[in-house]
Amino acid sequence: MIQITDLEKNFGQKRAVSIDNYTIALGDMLGLVGNNGAGKTTLFRLILDLLQADRGQVTIDEIDVSHSEDWKTFTGAYIDDGFLIDYLTPEEYFYFIGRMYGLSKEEVDDRLHPFERFMNGEVLGQRKFIRNYSMGNKQKIGIISAMLHHPRLLILDEPFNFLDPSSQAVIKHLLKRYNEEHGATVIISSHNLNHTVDICSRIALLENGVIIRDIRNENNSAEKELEDYFNVSVEEEIRTEEAEEEKEKEPESKTEEPTITD
Repeated sequence: MIQITDLEKNFGQKRAVSIDNYTIALGDMLGLVGNNGAGKTTLFRLILDLLQADRGQVTIDEIDVSHSEDWKTFTGAYIDDGFLIDYLTPEEYFYFIGRMYGLSKEEVDDRLHPFERFMNGEVLGQRKFIRNYSMGNKQKIGIISAMLHHPRLLILDEPFNFLDPSSQAVIKHLLKRYNEEHGATVIISSHNLNHTVDICSRIALLENGVIIRDIRNENNSAEKELEDYFNVSVEEEIRTEEAEEEKEKEPESKTEEPTITD
């Protein structure tokens, strides 16, 4: 489905992404995890051709994303609210997305039914523009719009952000069921390890733009490995900070004062 080869992206002196070879298969439910600045969003933007790579390539179904747009017909993505057209109502936006993929209003309405519990009566029929919605409801609108045309590849950056616990539980169920029923490749990033482990059968751990571990997750088997990794990272950071604090507390070396003689 997705092949990443010799992919590199730098911002000045900072390495954002550096991946030699990585394959994501059709039907994979992949979770991308890592600390802030690990390169998760940058990698998504490179896959979606929203950023130009310094080197290497990404292919989706053997289509080089930087040379053709054919992959867009079967891809859905939501990265942030910049993907939304905020001067439309949600209904107008969903119908607009539907038209892009050849769906009638009736077909769009039918495809919105499975999301009724997720929308919780707070999205449709509110008679207001998307820009006037809360961040949580904007998140819901973005996720739904990415799934509306039943893409074979679905990419969501931090889909649990801004959602209340009930909505998080619902979208976990919807994503897992979507992956199973459509055989689609679903890739999410998340800081929430519990949610990621709950729904993803494969987890890629990023550190400084590099995929340092590719973990198969069966019956939440990846949970301990991830917790150990992030706990060690925190402990190392604390030790470094304590060492720096101790160094700052050390008295400066005294220089001998010259002896004054009469």
